[in-house]
Amino acid sequence: MTSTQRWPEQGWALLQLLLVVLLSQAEEPVCRQRGDPESPQLFKDGDIILGGTFSFHSRWKDRQETYMHKPLPLECTSLNFRDFQFAQSMLFAIEEINNSTDLLPGVSLGYKIYDTCGSIARSVRVALALTNGNEIVSAPSEEPCTKPAQVQAIMGETSSSPTTAIATVIGPFHIPMISHFATCACLSDKSKYPSFLRTIPSDYYQSRALAQLVKHFGWTWVGAIRANNDYGNNGMATFIEIAQQLDICLEYSVSFFRTDPSDKIQKMIEIIKASTSRVIVAFLSHMDMDVLIHELSHHNLTGYQWVGSESWIFDSQTAAIDEHHILDGAIGLSIPKAHVSGLKAFMMNVKPLNSSNNKMFTEFWETLFSCKFNQSKSSAEIQRDCTGQEDLTGVQNSFTDMSLMPIFNNVYKGVYAVAHALHSMLSCNKTCTKDLQLDPITILQHIQNIHFKTKDGEEVYFNENGDPAAKYEIINWQPREKGVVDFVSVGLYDASLSADKQLNLQNTSLIWAQNSQQVPVSVCSEKCPPGTRKVLQKGKPVCCYDCIRCAEGEISNITDSVTCTRCPPEFWSNNRRDACIKKEAVFLSFEEIMGALLTIASLFGTCMTALVAYIFFRNRKTPIVRANNSELSFLLLFSLTLCFLCSLTFIGRPSEWSCMLRHTAFGITFVLCISCVLGKTMVVLMAFRATLPGSNVMKWFGPAQQRLSVLGVTLIQIIICILWLIISPPFPSMNFKEFKDKIILECALGSAVGFWAVLGYIGLLAVLCFICAFLARKLPDNFNEAKFITFSMLIFCAVWITFIPAYVSSPGKFSVAVEIFAILASSFGLLICIFIPKCYIILLRPEKNTKKNMMGKGSIK
Repeated sequence: MTSTQRWPEQGWALLQLLLVVLLSQAEEPVCRQRGDPESPQLFKDGDIILGGTFSFHSRWKDRQETYMHKPLPLECTSLNFRDFQFAQSMLFAIEEINNSTDLLPGVSLGYKIYDTCGSIARSVRVALALTNGNEIVSAPSEEPCTKPAQVQAIMGETSSSPTTAIATVIGPFHIPMISHFATCACLSDKSKYPSFLRTIPSDYYQSRALAQLVKHFGWTWVGAIRANNDYGNNGMATFIEIAQQLDICLEYSVSFFRTDPSDKIQKMIEIIKASTSRVIVAFLSHMDMDVLIHELSHHNLTGYQWVGSESWIFDSQTAAIDEHHILDGAIGLSIPKAHVSGLKAFMMNVKPLNSSNNKMFTEFWETLFSCKFNQSKSSAEIQRDCTGQEDLTGVQNSFTDMSLMPIFNNVYKGVYAVAHALHSMLSCNKTCTKDLQLDPITILQHIQNIHFKTKDGEEVYFNENGDPAAKYEIINWQPREKGVVDFVSVGLYDASLSADKQLNLQNTSLIWAQNSQQVPVSVCSEKCPPGTRKVLQKGKPVCCYDCIRCAEGEISNITDSVTCTRCPPEFWSNNRRDACIKKEAVFLSFEEIMGALLTIASLFGTCMTALVAYIFFRNRKTPIVRANNSELSFLLLFSLTLCFLCSLTFIGRPSEWSCMLRHTAFGITFVLCISCVLGKTMVVLMAFRATLPGSNVMKWFGPAQQRLSVLGVTLIQIIICILWLIISPPFPSMNFKEFKDKIILECALGSAVGFWAVLGYIGLLAVLCFICAFLARKLPDNFNEAKFITFSMLIFCAVWITFIPAYVSSPGKFSVAVEIFAILASSFGLLICIFIPKCYIILLRPEKNTKKNMMGKGSIK
């Protein structure tokens, strides 16, 4: 297609565009509001207007939309006296400020209060209405369509979900919104809700307080029911988070909303029935709680301990509905008691004909007196009979009930917070500057910085998140006669205090479920006593566990211990496994039987040696004594005495000195003893060699040489012992390996080389002595000492050869006993084999103790 062919089409398009522009310029600029206008239910003109959003009705009629025409506005039903009370609190505060000469003098406050009917969608609509105005069409003018907001601040909403919706809508306009009962912690997020403030604490604190309350009473196994909205979901999420930190387990956590179908509610009832936990934490609004009580009553679910949030725990209407005493003994958190002087009289004086908002008040009045007449009259009769001047003094219903005064006080404080901020902005003294253009951002900043006291002395201020100080009363439901429930304050929770002082329960007797005086028990597993540890049950929460006894040598001294602690090396666990006791110190003591017997044997050997020495000394001039080198005999007896006595150093608690002494003394005395025996053996050998023709050997082995040989042989052992003590001496030690529950106190060898060098040297001398004695055993002599020495050395070597395996294999003090036994056995062997035959001759056969007999041949008979 050519360019000339395309031109007609392009020209036609340009012509259409030109016509559209001309027609649009022909219309005059107007501002048109989208949608139907919203009218406030309660209103009053003033210099400054405050907005209010309350759920005067709690429900609305459902309609089946056909999408053939524009949906009609909501038709609200079920007048809610509570929110009407909240609105009255707002009106009271405004009237009180308007009549005051101290606060905002010369400035009147007006209000526009809307009914949200409990609908989030309607809450958004009325928020836009408060922000934009209700003019259907603005006249053509040069002025921009955007105008300042109708209201300078908005009071409300009562619930968290509609509040989050409104705060989201008005946040970009920075219009302050102050809620009296929206507690969701999510609303503290200033990035999402920059203009939101509240006079009730955040659930951030309430959830923590509830978790601490549950922990305080030892309930570690609980169920949880939450409202399926922002209030319940956020509050329960925080509670679960803190509960896990406090080792509290949830057996179940179910959501519930008052409009849920019956099958969903039935499933929740079945979950509660099947549970083993006896405590239920209910994060519900009072309206949800009322519906839940009705359902629980049908199933007679009594006997559970309820822990409640502030929304229902202090609600007298909820208590009145609980005819089956399901909630008896409930405990929970409530806003601290408060009093607003004059408010009750103001509410009791409400009259429909005195108000310009006649329609809303008329409906309220008719509903109020239909409750009074118990609906015995028809609506037409009530309208005909009501004059509007009736006295409310005798009316008993939720409107005349002042138990929610703490919440009324929150509304009252919110209005006064705005008034104080305006008072500061308008530079009020005796009068206020009225021509000042009010800016929402500036108002918001002033409200965030206010700090004042109400007429009843309560401080009002907001933190950086727009929240007040978090304080709660702990309330206990205590049933009285005729079904009346007393809400008894049993403690306080103050989040501003340190963690260990926040929860403060008074010494007040509490009533628990089913009028019990005992604190209910709700645990998955009983507490593990000291001496055991917790072992988790497979597939179950951490609160479900078995209690396993600690192993030997381990203890747990606290309840519900996760692990058992091993005792220090010097300690051992007692039978209950809850304490470490000092291990029994095991050593060979003088007091025990074995130690005493060895001591007696040692002393007996010493006495026996001393007796032999005495006999030899008395008969030192006799041939038998003189013939066998009396000097070496006395030295041998002295060394044997030391051998017997050194065994005593092995008995008793090892010490540094005893450990060094016992082995060195043993080594030196035994070398001295064997060197004497060796000397005597060598004398016998040399004596008979000296009798051979041409032998001159005795001159090399006279008394002096004998002394030097004994000294030299012993000196070598002394040097070995000194080196041992210098390099690595024996020392006392604790042996933990042999017995689990005992400590073996023993002497560690220090240097094993030194120990075996000492023993080896003794063994070398013993073998040498044995060989010499063996060679001289058949030398001709009536009393040949060599054969007795041979026998004694045979015993000595046999004892010490068997000692080594016995010593190594014997545990603890028995190894010491084996060593003592070897010392005593070898000492007795030497004493008996060498000296007893001589004593026999001296004492019993003195006729044989002659020189002639000593020189004769053959053996003694």
